[in-house]
Amino acid sequence: MKQFEYISTCHFGLEAVLKRELTDLGCEIIKVEDGKVTYTGDLNTCARANMFLRTTERVLLKVGSFHAETFDELFENTKKLPWEDYLPENARFWVAKANSVNSKLFSPSDIQSIMKKAIVERMKLKYRKDWFDESGESYPIRVTILKDEVTVSIDTTGESLHKRGYRRLTSKAPITETLAAALIMLTLWNKDRILVDPFCGSGTIPIEAALIGARIAPGINRQFLAQTWSNLYPSQLWSEAKDEANDMILKDVEKTIQGYDLDGEIVKAARQNARWAGVDHLIHFQQKPLRDLSSSKKYGFIITNPPYGERLEEKKELPELYREMGKVFSSLDSWSYYIITAYEEAQKYMGRQADKNRKIYNGMMKTYFYQYMGPKPPKQGGTKKAE
Repeated sequence: MKQFEYISTCHFGLEAVLKRELTDLGCEIIKVEDGKVTYTGDLNTCARANMFLRTTERVLLKVGSFHAETFDELFENTKKLPWEDYLPENARFWVAKANSVNSKLFSPSDIQSIMKKAIVERMKLKYRKDWFDESGESYPIRVTILKDEVTVSIDTTGESLHKRGYRRLTSKAPITETLAAALIMLTLWNKDRILVDPFCGSGTIPIEAALIGARIAPGINRQFLAQTWSNLYPSQLWSEAKDEANDMILKDVEKTIQGYDLDGEIVKAARQNARWAGVDHLIHFQQKPLRDLSSSKKYGFIITNPPYGERLEEKKELPELYREMGKVFSSLDSWSYYIITAYEEAQKYMGRQADKNRKIYNGMMKTYFYQYMGPKPPKQGGTKKAE
């Protein structure tokens, strides 16, 4: 089957997690860069990547790349690309987004306008007509220019993949579903161990953990833009991906996943979101303050996104909150705990340096993923090893 180049985007700092997912899907990795991974695959890859990838925001079909320092070069090189291989005669197409970093061409609106004209000129030559009604399906084009190197692709996803469809009710400062899934995948948690989020908000981390544990594909309940592109992707590819996703689900899986929050209303929202995700039977949500967190389980995991003081008045409360976190978490002395926060002094007030600290950009906000490793449960006849 013919091979294509694809690009999947992710949060800065999570490229290694996305690369691992793509390798597990059978894709051949070409390049890993800040916030994206380029890889090759066949027609099936588009449907399977959109269906199964937990940590990417989009799956882009790469059309081509070239060097351009002037608008003339941008126009001519865009025109040289084989647009007729991707866009049918009645396609509705536009340059939906243009990003430029450290390049001589930097005006997004000018880049978008010139590239649209160049594509139209190419289409005129190939389809032998002077006007296109653009009455067909949508093909949004994305372009990035980095150090004068232009990469052109078409968005196969549509609405961002972090929108799984279940999170209709949100808390004040939620993290995206893709980021939550990536954080879980950066830990050694598995479905046999207890997982607790004491600041669960609208439930994103517990819900993503339940989806991972039950092997429910993140895209199983949504549609993707490229499903409408009959010129490129036959409908059976999407049906096959959906069938594969349904076959993978572990229907009788049992897990201990718990989510707590001080706000009773947001706990109700979390329960409702879990119902929409089809995993409410796998998660126990409860209104509970941090100080009451305890467990009879000797070994477990905490993965959480606590407040980090986006407003000035909240910042004053952070030292006491993080002191309490340090005290409560240390009482669970055989547990591992993982905290994502933008609060620079988190380790100071928790009273312990993290075993690992990964920098992750949540949008434009720099955050830290502090990883405190507990001991691994001993195997019979073996010794404990650090987790």
